[in-house]
Amino acid sequence: MDPPPRRLAALPLLLLLLAAASPAARAWKKDEFRNCNQTPFCKRARGRAPHSLDAPLSLAAGSLSVSPDGSISASLSHPSRPRPLVLRLSALPPGALRLLIDEDYSTSPPPHRRFHVPDVLLPDVEARTLHLPEPKTAAGVSTVALSSDLDVVVKHDPFELTVRRAGSGDPVLSFNSHGLFDFEPLQESKPEGETWEEHFRSHTDTRPRGPQSITFDVSFHGADFVYGLPEHGSTSLALRPTRGPGVEESEPYRLFNLDVFEYLHDSPFGLYGSIPFMIGHGARASSGFFWLNAAEMQIDVLAPGWDGATAAENGRIDTLWMAEAGVVDAFFFVGSEPKDVINQYISVTGTPSMPQQFALGYHQCRWNYRDEADVAGVDSGFDEHDIPYDVLWLDIEHTDGKRYFTWDHSAFPNPEEMQRKIADKGRKMVTIVDPHIKRDSSYHLHQEATEKAYYVKDANGNDFDGWCWPGASSYPDMLNPEIRDWWGDKFAYENYKGSTPSLYIWNDMNEPSVFNGPEVTMPRDAIHHGDVEHRELHNVYGYYFHMATADGLVKRGKGKDRPFVLSRAFFAGSQRYGAVWTGDNSADWDHLKSSIPMVLTLGLTGMTFSGADVGGFFGNPEPDLLVRWYQVGAFYPFFRGHAHHDTKRREPWLFGERRTALIKEAIHTRYSLLPYYYTLFREASVNGIPVMRPLWLEFPDDKETYNNGEAFMVGPSILAQGIYEEGQKSVSVYLPGKESWYDLKTGSPYKGSVAHKLQVLEDSIPSFQRGGTIVPRKDRFRRSSTQMVNDPYTLVIALNSSSAAEGELYVDDGKSYDYQQGAFIHRRFVFADNKLTSFNAAPDNLDKKKFSTQCVIERIVILGLSSAAKKAIIEPGNQEVEIESGPISLRSGSSPVAPTIRKPNVRIVDDWTIRIA
Repeated sequence: MDPPPRRLAALPLLLLLLAAASPAARAWKKDEFRNCNQTPFCKRARGRAPHSLDAPLSLAAGSLSVSPDGSISASLSHPSRPRPLVLRLSALPPGALRLLIDEDYSTSPPPHRRFHVPDVLLPDVEARTLHLPEPKTAAGVSTVALSSDLDVVVKHDPFELTVRRAGSGDPVLSFNSHGLFDFEPLQESKPEGETWEEHFRSHTDTRPRGPQSITFDVSFHGADFVYGLPEHGSTSLALRPTRGPGVEESEPYRLFNLDVFEYLHDSPFGLYGSIPFMIGHGARASSGFFWLNAAEMQIDVLAPGWDGATAAENGRIDTLWMAEAGVVDAFFFVGSEPKDVINQYISVTGTPSMPQQFALGYHQCRWNYRDEADVAGVDSGFDEHDIPYDVLWLDIEHTDGKRYFTWDHSAFPNPEEMQRKIADKGRKMVTIVDPHIKRDSSYHLHQEATEKAYYVKDANGNDFDGWCWPGASSYPDMLNPEIRDWWGDKFAYENYKGSTPSLYIWNDMNEPSVFNGPEVTMPRDAIHHGDVEHRELHNVYGYYFHMATADGLVKRGKGKDRPFVLSRAFFAGSQRYGAVWTGDNSADWDHLKSSIPMVLTLGLTGMTFSGADVGGFFGNPEPDLLVRWYQVGAFYPFFRGHAHHDTKRREPWLFGERRTALIKEAIHTRYSLLPYYYTLFREASVNGIPVMRPLWLEFPDDKETYNNGEAFMVGPSILAQGIYEEGQKSVSVYLPGKESWYDLKTGSPYKGSVAHKLQVLEDSIPSFQRGGTIVPRKDRFRRSSTQMVNDPYTLVIALNSSSAAEGELYVDDGKSYDYQQGAFIHRRFVFADNKLTSFNAAPDNLDKKKFSTQCVIERIVILGLSSAAKKAIIEPGNQEVEIESGPISLRSGSSPVAPTIRKPNVRIVDDWTIRIA
């Protein structure tokens, strides 16, 4: 059935808008997006000099008190303000500080209250709040012990807060030390003669509640660099200064989720997701600052001397934080090393979800695979070329007219049978489900959402009507938990006809993208559940959509199966619901290079399950670029090839026999390391430490690593560096630490704490195993990771200068939640005194469920072992086995050898010892 007649008149507009969404039209156009000077709250805040506010806030000493819940409250005010502010300080273990500031609504209440972002923090955060002691006040300064080694110092007039070391008194983090804290009060009505409207291009923001922005400065003491604030394209791992001496004209780092097509590879401009979390690190300190606020945010990193000081304090980085709306709900984290800071951030926003094992394999995607025959051809092509993969994806064209939860039955007449054929090889499929719902009276989803009043409203109270892929579209109000539950129910098999248990979901366009909206998104004066303006929650819309989809897949599986949902938009806490990727990148060398800092930054801010589109989404990569991208992408936590529909087909076997072999070798490298990756994902699900991490996270005292955005660690054991230039002949690779590193392919040793100039090889990128580590592998290659489950393991032991090494292996069923009840194997391997021992690393207090496997270790490769060793003894059993020179890898064409214990056949579930005789 056609859309209602009233929509037919809009057909020319639809065609115009969809044309504007075409690749040529949607390439980066700077003037389509606001800069700071076009954003009044940013322009106002950025124009202020330090300590220049007309109405600086002061703390009323008599208002300072300890509440029954152990928090400290106080009043902040200035005579010119219509109402005071209420401040609340609370502590979280092991030494985090939370600062909450809102308006005091008990006097002169405005028509609306400020928005506090719900359902992002873990639900037990308040319950974990520690009791703070009574403040000690003298000479207008109050001091509170935050922990045994940290104090909080609050200066009353003007208000300033510092977290400092208790013993030395050295500051670590400070708030408002430059007097830039401004909190625009909500007004009861618009003053006569004042204009609240804002205009950008052809759009008008009515701003019916007036200006309500918040600005403050935060200083990171003892920091050499600051990191974080995804998402923006960058070739620098550290955040570059955006203002001050020596800085050319620059914009602040913008956090405002937007659909940016073919984005710039190096720009502070905001992209698809926003995480307002910054980490400061130096040789003397590691610290973090997180502002829970979902409104548009702009953050300046200020160069030394920005404030006019003749001598900038050594080891201090100042930052300026600006938001359009919301409240101050800020967290200060201090650690002895950067992993402590990440762990504290994760303790309030949640650990990354444990993915199913298949999700760590290779994903093949394109906009779009045309029909069932195309799907079958791609699937069989991988088999014919002996290339493993795990997931085949379908983009928007698989639907019936961009109506999600439907199929184009002319192209996909038998979707369940298609999925079963893929699943028979242990593989999965993914379909796309976006938030825009086609406004078609015959579309059941639109009918239901309309009848239930489940759509976001426009400023006039009508269902918001914007344009996206289907044409006229409306958007579910995901702030409302009831609507999230309703959305989740749509993934049930009886509701999503044609879906099967092997089908998973991709959420795209959930910034949300609105083709005819201001800056290609929803107007800020749209209204959500609870009379909340869109401006107040914009950056969290995609997070709620991701949450609802993931929860829906959990319900679909009756709580037994872990979901897989990829989302483009994200916010703090998104790590609890699935994976993200870096969006619509381009097929060029610069985007390959920028993918490393982008993925590393996502990992530092909780989003460890991330990656970039291998090959670049937009454009046709030259074959050598595509090969290099696969070689880097094989190390991304999320490994997917994807391409725009206007590009040439680029399945791995379409670039000639030699390049096919090189791409296959890269994918085989990933599959051999799947046991190691799965173990790392388990670690991330416990403590939040990212799978792919910057060098300085493992070597926090080595200044050479602090801004290295070209090399990266995978866990604690593997270092890799991409090749980012066409025709590159040599590359300098810095290997940190005092121990040796061993080439992953050849086993050749390299000294640590040295930059090595290496010849660039065609068949791999520089990659090394760290001396003192043990890496588990699986070296038999199947069609998919699912078919490798019962294959034996290889342990690669890289000895350090003490002839010692250690590592871990985590195994569970790879799909269910039974591991939460103890159904897993966690082994710790230690090599010392010429003896390899396997210990049980699982805690003793596990629940009743068990997991077991008959998998054995078939090879143990020992790098750095003397060639004089000829045999080993396995205990228990006193079994003697030979040590011989064996290939480091079992893949075809592998010639380097190392001392190898072949077929010890010890089970991974058992305790055992292998002694070099």
